[in-house]
Amino acid sequence: MRIGHGYDVHRFAPGRRLVLCGETVPYELGLLGHSDADVAVHALMDAILGAAALGDIGRLFPDSDPQYEGADSMLLLDKVVELVSEKGFSVSNADITIIAQKPKLAPYIGRMRDNVAKRLGISADRVNVKATTEEGLGFTGSLEGISAHAVVLLNE
Repeated sequence: MRIGHGYDVHRFAPGRRLVLCGETVPYELGLLGHSDADVAVHALMDAILGAAALGDIGRLFPDSDPQYEGADSMLLLDKVVELVSEKGFSVSNADITIIAQKPKLAPYIGRMRDNVAKRLGISADRVNVKATTEEGLGFTGSLEGISAHAVVLLNE
């Protein structure tokens, strides 16, 4: 077994969709990024890659490469899962924490969980997605952006 941790952060930006774990969340702001800026899936991909000792998403999908501009992060997750599978690993479980003062994410958590489980090829009872605030502190608390942490366990 191998464990991996991932972290990502994106700032809010007008004129963009807010996408978290493949789910479009209605909100007046989206997240700024080269791809769709799905901060939660980015943290998850880094956790998976870290557990397999395969680098990070910046190396695999550099923001200097125009082919990833506006990319759907769920499709990038498919590539990460395929890559670790080729190395003999499978995801056992995943735990994702989204840190956002706003918007409230509780109504979307179930669909986020299902989206991630489907892409990882595991049952939803092996995926946890949760959201928390920072009680008005830090850049997420002051509504500058959203961050996410993810932890995964891989099996060989």
